[in-house]
Amino acid sequence: MSAPLLDRIRTGPLLSEAERARDRLADLLQALDAVPDHAGLAAALRRDGPVRALVLGLADHSPFLWGLIAREPDRLARLLAQAPEAAHADLVAAQWAAGAAGAPREAVACALRRNRAEHALLIALADIGGVWSLEAVTAALSDFADASVRAALDAVLLEAAATGRFRPRDPAAPQEGSGLIVLGMGKLGAGELNYSSDIDLIVFFDPATAPLREGVEATPFFSRLAQGLAKLLQERTADGYVHRVDYRLRPDPGATPTALSLESAFTYYETVGQNWERAAFIKARPVAGDLPVAERFLAELRPFVWRKYFDFAAIADVHAMKRQIHAVRGHGAIAVAGHDIKLGRGGIREVEFFVQTQQLVFGGRRPSLRGQRTLDMLPALHDEGWITPQARDELCEAYRFLRTIEHRLQMVADEQTQRLPEDPGRLARFARFCGYRDAEALGAALVGQATRVQAHYALLFEAGPDLSAEMGDLVFTGAEDDPATLATLRRLGFRHPERAIETVRGWHHGRRPAVTSARAREVVTELVPALLQALAGTADPDGALAALDHAFGRMPAAVELLTILRSHERLRLLFADLLGTAPRLAETVAYSPHVLDAVIDPAFVEPVTDEAAMAAQMRRLVGAPQVFEDFLDRLRDAARQMRFVTGARLLSGILPPAGAGRAYAAIAQAAIAEALGAVQEVFAAEHGRVRAARIAVLGLGRLGSRQLTAESDLDLVVLYDFDPQDRESDGQRPLDAAVYHNRLTQRLVASLTVPTRRGHLYEVDLRLRPGGRQGPVAGQWPRFVPYQREEADLWEHMALTRARVLAGDPEFGAEIEAAIAAIVRSPRDPARVAREVRDMRALIAREKGDGGPHDLKLAPGGLLDLDFLAQALVLIHAAAHPSLIGLDAPAVIAEARALGLVPEAAADPLETAYRLLDDVHHWQRLMVEGPFEKGAAPATRARLAAAAGLPDETALLARLAETRAEVRGWFERLLG
Repeated sequence: MSAPLLDRIRTGPLLSEAERARDRLADLLQALDAVPDHAGLAAALRRDGPVRALVLGLADHSPFLWGLIAREPDRLARLLAQAPEAAHADLVAAQWAAGAAGAPREAVACALRRNRAEHALLIALADIGGVWSLEAVTAALSDFADASVRAALDAVLLEAAATGRFRPRDPAAPQEGSGLIVLGMGKLGAGELNYSSDIDLIVFFDPATAPLREGVEATPFFSRLAQGLAKLLQERTADGYVHRVDYRLRPDPGATPTALSLESAFTYYETVGQNWERAAFIKARPVAGDLPVAERFLAELRPFVWRKYFDFAAIADVHAMKRQIHAVRGHGAIAVAGHDIKLGRGGIREVEFFVQTQQLVFGGRRPSLRGQRTLDMLPALHDEGWITPQARDELCEAYRFLRTIEHRLQMVADEQTQRLPEDPGRLARFARFCGYRDAEALGAALVGQATRVQAHYALLFEAGPDLSAEMGDLVFTGAEDDPATLATLRRLGFRHPERAIETVRGWHHGRRPAVTSARAREVVTELVPALLQALAGTADPDGALAALDHAFGRMPAAVELLTILRSHERLRLLFADLLGTAPRLAETVAYSPHVLDAVIDPAFVEPVTDEAAMAAQMRRLVGAPQVFEDFLDRLRDAARQMRFVTGARLLSGILPPAGAGRAYAAIAQAAIAEALGAVQEVFAAEHGRVRAARIAVLGLGRLGSRQLTAESDLDLVVLYDFDPQDRESDGQRPLDAAVYHNRLTQRLVASLTVPTRRGHLYEVDLRLRPGGRQGPVAGQWPRFVPYQREEADLWEHMALTRARVLAGDPEFGAEIEAAIAAIVRSPRDPARVAREVRDMRALIAREKGDGGPHDLKLAPGGLLDLDFLAQALVLIHAAAHPSLIGLDAPAVIAEARALGLVPEAAADPLETAYRLLDDVHHWQRLMVEGPFEKGAAPATRARLAAAAGLPDETALLARLAETRAEVRGWFERLLG
């Protein structure tokens, strides 16, 4: 095969614009005629024959290749005069040598680019001319890329050596013993590189053997070195470029440096390495650096890639990858115009996937299936009995056909493209460049080959749940953003699709605690299309996805949640809604996925706010744990589920905000009752009981008035009574009655507040007890009434207007409530009450201020004004009108109107204002944890406005400002 290329060319493209091509050839011949040494070539180009046909075809169809010829006719003459194998070997040798001489970077860059230009022309002539097979073409491209990487690495290592940071053992061979390895991945690793392909590289290093100057940190050094390597190869200059470099196949490229230590790499692959990364490492090959270290690394990584037993478990993940890649591309037939011959149906990726999937499954026990080249492995799969002769032959033929078309596409303009032209005229021209008479002939050949590929590919996968919902392409495996996936995400409503892809890719890499297990990542892979569709139905898909990512970052595991979401579309939609508008509820789901069970229960649409029913449900959920710590966990689980259901009912419109307030209060009351009973039993086991003692827990504030929100603290007061003649407990460790009940109260508060492994329950505030912070945590009943009548300030009586007994001894509770009612009914000077209420409100305003336009509680004219106004009405008028006692604020205002205590002109706007402000307040607390102004996403703000029946946040804020102004006016007039 030593004959010159000129004598071995057999074919050329068909012409589309023959006249233009001949004109260009004439210009070339004129240049050749000026050089006597080129007379033979000029004569060959004037004769009709394959050489003339080939050169005319390049002039007609490839601006890139014709530019290489026209700018330097000597280049064409030189290549045609040599045997292509010899020309290739010379160029590879020259390329590798370009980086080893220590020349300036500019000179190295120029030499690398000029060699690449000549090699690109050589490959095209040998390929289009029918001289080399596909295997020979891809091997030559890969050999040359290897030489390019080695030359560039020599150059950057020698630069580093010149600065003293790197100390090579042999300056003439700086890569030997460097501890640095460069792996070729993908088609480069397999030795089947395409014409204008990126080269996929991974850079690792061994810090223990790298000859670095003392004090030089290995990771930054080698990362900068890798970046310099890439820049030297891919930066475009007047001479062009060498290769585009892609480092994104390294472990978790979104979160790791460009170069990683071998130890970090091993840790990654052993813990969160994915099946697609196993598939990628099938093709891994050392291309540059410290080659013995690289070989040892790949040998040690072999158990990660090749499992000992037939790896059928991996097939589930592969199925999910397949469904992602084909999340219904919108067509059953294979289009020709615009068809992507790599990623499209029946394309190159499917042939490669067909091979790699079976290599993953069977290669652990069949070393013969561990080869890197696709065209070698198809016969091997047949020889091992895994595919039929027909599958072997048809897939080999199709792969050669598709790769040849791929090369022609890239030879037109040296672009990394695999998509056929969409324009009919351009498609027809391209067909003739490939040797077909027209687009129809090319299309028939393409459809025939792709259809056969698709048929064999489909046989690999049994039917699986279709979670794609015909959305379009959704590909998150690999390292590069799929353009069709970006388009799908934009169509779904994601404003930042690149960010969405990176988020999902991060889940695949196990970057969040919830998805570090292999099973979680497998379920995520399958669920992603349906989950994204559900998120797309929210007002802010980007925000909802970010909320889910945040939840994954705080969850210890997610398999249970993901499995539930995979099985129930309704729950996916609800969870997406929660992520988009009520992230605090979504976080509850994230921590306790089983709370979703209640949503699919038919009883979900029949809300219960009755305290007795809530208490019974709480008892049923808590059960009868044998250990107190188990009780605490169960109590938190039960309360979390009941609160979640209440929030979901509010979000779904099943419960109004006021109803949710009653439900939240009933849940808290039930939890307190359960906690009190359990604490009493545990405490009695230690200290016995105080005979004839009685205890009661009072709720005040929003808990007392049954207006609790999703985020409210519990305002509690604990009272106890005992026989002064028998004041010591009867246990093995007896306590005085006062000490006993104060410690019991502390245990009760701890049972409600201490975080356990099941999370947090409530915050408890005891500051409304007699004496406030200075008093004991539990109050003695005989001192309570005298204190309230003789020492208490008016604000303490204001608090009592919303007090009620929640748990404890029933008879004692009734006695307490009767006494409180009597205190509230005490005659008072209306002017003094009004003045003290105004003073109290002014003091709070000075000390706490307000939180801005979204603050519905502390802002002037907000809920605090309305609550204070209602409490003032009760304290002023309850002596004559006891029907005011025991009501929440809007009911107090309504009753006061009925009794003629407030003018009609005030009652309507005050009741309407309370309902609006309280409703919005409930929604705020449901949706966002903490200050709404800081924590609410745009979608949450929009949902809040919609819940209030207003078009947007601007309208809502205007309505709230108007309402607060009106409330403030009536507050000052009625208490003036």
